Amino acid sequence: MAVRLTTWFVTQGLSSTGSNSTSRHRSYSNARFSFHCSPASSCKPRHRNLSCNCVNKRHRLRKKGSVEQPSTTTDFRFNGNDDSESDGASSAGVIVPIESVSDHEAPTANGNDSILTTLTPSDQANPSAYNTQDLVGMIRNAEKNIHLLNRARVNALEDLDKILGEKEALQGQMNALEMRLAETDARIRVAAQEKIKVELLENQLDKMRNELNLNGDGGVERGQVEIFENEDQLFNEEAPLPYRTSINALVANLNALRLENQSLKNDVEALREELSYVKNTDERVVMLENQRSTLESALKELESKLSVSQEEVSKLSNLKVECKGLWEKVENLQLLLDKSTKQADQAIVVLQQNQEIQKKVDKLEESLETANVYRESSEKMQRYNELMQQKIKLMEDRLQRSDEEIHSYVQLYQESVEEFQDTLNTLKEESKRRAVDEPVDDMPWEFWSRLLLMIDGWLFENKISIDDAQVLREMVWKRERRIHDSYMACKEKNEHDAVSTFLKLISSQTSPGLHVVHIAAEMAPVAKVGGLGDVVAGLGKALQKKGHLVEIVLPKYDCMQYDRVPDLRALDLVLESYFDGRLFKNKVWVGTVEGLPVYFIEPLHPDKFFWRGRFYGEHDDFKRFSFFSRAALELLLQSGKQPDIIHCHDWQTAFVAPLYWDLYAPNGLNSARICFTCHNFEYQGTAPASELASCGLDVHQLNRPDRMQDNSAHDRINAVKGAVVFSNIVTTVSPTYAQEVLTAEGGHGLHSTLNFHSKKFNGVLNGIDADAWNPATDAYLKVQYSANDRQGKAENKEALRRTLGLSSADVKRPLSEFEGLASHFENHDHVRLILKYDDSLSHAIFAASDMFIIPSIFEPCGLTQMIAMRYGSIPIVRKTGGLNDSVFDVDDDTVPLQFRNGYSFLTPNEQGFNGALGRAFALYMNKPDSWQQLVQKVMNIDFSWDTSASRYEELYSKSLARARAVAHA
Repeated sequence: MAVRLTTWFVTQGLSSTGSNSTSRHRSYSNARFSFHCSPASSCKPRHRNLSCNCVNKRHRLRKKGSVEQPSTTTDFRFNGNDDSESDGASSAGVIVPIESVSDHEAPTANGNDSILTTLTPSDQANPSAYNTQDLVGMIRNAEKNIHLLNRARVNALEDLDKILGEKEALQGQMNALEMRLAETDARIRVAAQEKIKVELLENQLDKMRNELNLNGDGGVERGQVEIFENEDQLFNEEAPLPYRTSINALVANLNALRLENQSLKNDVEALREELSYVKNTDERVVMLENQRSTLESALKELESKLSVSQEEVSKLSNLKVECKGLWEKVENLQLLLDKSTKQADQAIVVLQQNQEIQKKVDKLEESLETANVYRESSEKMQRYNELMQQKIKLMEDRLQRSDEEIHSYVQLYQESVEEFQDTLNTLKEESKRRAVDEPVDDMPWEFWSRLLLMIDGWLFENKISIDDAQVLREMVWKRERRIHDSYMACKEKNEHDAVSTFLKLISSQTSPGLHVVHIAAEMAPVAKVGGLGDVVAGLGKALQKKGHLVEIVLPKYDCMQYDRVPDLRALDLVLESYFDGRLFKNKVWVGTVEGLPVYFIEPLHPDKFFWRGRFYGEHDDFKRFSFFSRAALELLLQSGKQPDIIHCHDWQTAFVAPLYWDLYAPNGLNSARICFTCHNFEYQGTAPASELASCGLDVHQLNRPDRMQDNSAHDRINAVKGAVVFSNIVTTVSPTYAQEVLTAEGGHGLHSTLNFHSKKFNGVLNGIDADAWNPATDAYLKVQYSANDRQGKAENKEALRRTLGLSSADVKRPLSEFEGLASHFENHDHVRLILKYDDSLSHAIFAASDMFIIPSIFEPCGLTQMIAMRYGSIPIVRKTGGLNDSVFDVDDDTVPLQFRNGYSFLTPNEQGFNGALGRAFALYMNKPDSWQQLVQKVMNIDFSWDTSASRYEELYSKSLARARAVAHA
């Protein structure tokens, strides 16, 4: 451990560093100094007490007229616990010097001051007995000891430097005293010379007195000349002028000499005192030399202790090396353990491989048994071959006879061809006569939609009247050949000639069907997020095929697929619509999508409602789609259209219903019935009631429990509730889902409203686009196939396995889709989870799948199960929503056999799911023929939009009939 050395300097007016003062006048006094180096105990220095007595001497006498002052003695006592400096009780500028240290006050040191170690001899002999933590602690303690020793050494060196500095200061003072002594000696010599002069003058004065005494006569002369006995008489009595003058001069010189002599005596006394102080200074120098030697001895002792500690540190370093060796041994043991573990794992793998080999051997033995069975049956095969040879001969005979029959049939065919040619010529003549009156059926719907949009464009641009546009629309609805031929004839002409040609065709016409306008936020494939887009496109095309005029109104999103609208163009029209208390302009675009005429509305609003890079999910969706709903109705009003049905979808266009009856029906757009379809009642479009005023609706009138007020929060508006209340027809996407939302659990707060309006509420099962989802024509498939030729399904299955990196070892293993199992089956040979949408991959999965699992907790409709069956994949579903309306369990005896098409379960748990899946696997593995019959049956089921469109056609017609009956009454 380190021993702290403390040196005490008693000073006044100066710091304890021993720096020299530059003051000319100094006074010194003696002081006693002592310090003690206490031995270490428990790594803490003991307290030290130091004392000194300081005696101040009188100040130096000034050169002239100075008065001696009595000296003052002051005793100072210091406590070693305080390292601060104490001021002496002397006058300013006094330095108290340090005397030599007495023998009993000298630093003491013995062998006990050496650094104590924490290791016993037995511990040192056996360092491995300590753990690594103990060794690290010992090393850290040793390092602290070394640090303390270094600090003690530095403190001792600093004290020695202070002493040497004071010695140099004293040496300078001695030099100054020697110089003053030399000056004093010179002055003494001058004073001696002056004294000699005074003595000479006194001698001359005596001689003058003697001469006067000898040369004077009798009384006269004695009366004339008087010798003065003393100086007082000489100055007090009058004397002759010659004598008085010379005597005065001599007396003055004599007094001066006396004063100077007295001054010299004082200087001599002062010099004697200084000489005595010089002697004391020499003694002090001796004392400092002794102190320095004492400090050097203490320093040497500390260095010896430091060397001892370094030896002990070296021992600790050896222990550290040994510890490092132990760690290396531990690491080697760990490596050996890892190797052993790897070897054990390899042994386990080898054991597993041996087990697999054993299984293969067992399979080979089974194969050998099977081969033996085949060998036994080879005789039967030979007999079977003989029978087949006989049958082949019979077939050859029959073939020969059939050739003869075919030859006769060819002759009959040639005769029938001649008759057919005659009949064809007759038909051609008749067709020419009827061509003018019959509709054109060989043109695609895109042609008629484009023609209809052209007529509407002329109307918006004021090139034809509303009545003319209505007549031309009716001709397009009928697909009359006259308007077809007129369009083809003026196709290369300018627009003015085309308008003139079309106006010549105007005559009274009757509409062939209904005029239906869909106002929606989505339409596949141009703007699709979910099933809504498929419904709008599929239902629109199905109604169009039934002879109805169908038009679609969509927002013009910046992120829609513009390449799916090749004929997109902007109309020369400025459509203004009301919002937030003012009119905003809208740009109208037209184009055909999937053969349907579509109007795209682009609001020229500063908030750029539909230029956000996505369809939904914005903070102002309520404002965006309420703006669009009013702009869509404004488009119908300003174009002069009088549709029979305005069909709106989901909460985004639910505003159409209250807007139509409150604002547009009173202003001329009054021919339509409103149909609202909610595809998912979980999303209802609620917002603070005040936001409804932006589109011009009366918040006070509509924020009522029987109108648009939300059933859960009376200060909020519910858009879906408003559509349910104000629409003439309310539908959802399946009959079962329609029953589920009438309950509190499934209605999401609207069950009471739906029950109140249940008479107009219907569930219509969605369909699928049979043209887009057709395995016989699907361009995404490697091999096309159909219900009657399903060989291509196996080839698509093998292709998908190669694409997804699945094993092909067992091609009979069924493919299923599993969700939520990606991490568990990441490297599985037979399972993959694809967490992205890929249109081509989805087609390939449907074509390759044997089973399709849809374990939905709730499903409003669902198109997946319909598409799966279209591609020959058997659905395994939970009985909910549209799944319950489209999948009927093959083992359910309550369902007619012709309608059974899959597997279903009711309870949403593992037991229910495994039960359905196990039954499906059992049929697939054990009864392949029955499985293939089931596959053929589900592929022939018609899930197209034709049935659903007929149901909507019925709902439309009934609603219109009721409206006409009310108007007639």
